[in-house]
Amino acid sequence: MNVLIREAHESDVSAIWKLNALEMGYQYPLDATIQKMNRLLNSKTDKIYVAVSEETVVGYIHANDYDAIYAPHMKNIMGIAVLSSHKHHGIGKALLQQVEEWAHSTGAAGVRLVSGMTRTEAHMFYHSCGYAGDKKQLNLKKMF
Repeated sequence: MNVLIREAHESDVSAIWKLNALEMGYQYPLDATIQKMNRLLNSKTDKIYVAVSEETVVGYIHANDYDAIYAPHMKNIMGIAVLSSHKHHGIGKALLQQVEEWAHSTGAAGVRLVSGMTRTEAHMFYHSCGYAGDKKQLNLKKMF
């Protein structure tokens, strides 16, 4: 399968919105996604890459700077999704490698990600790509 990895453009927003809904289960409004994408695409601390096959976006990854007082500078994967019909063809790995290249080029010490406990297939994939860790966390939020 011939796939190109490139930085996302504003014209990719509908495809990314669909990936979020279909592959990750996020029902975030399209108009809000458009606004957020416009802001993130102009950010110096965020990168969004897409995987394109036959002129169709079939996957994406969003990463940003991760700076905590207790850890070295890293990149943080905020989201990664590949169309189910295109999984197991190396697309997810290529997207991760693109973020890793960005991390290396900016002097980051590594790349981190957080994955939901029920996403066991994704965990196996991340381990196969060299990601390790067994920290268990409770993810809390307070919405306004």
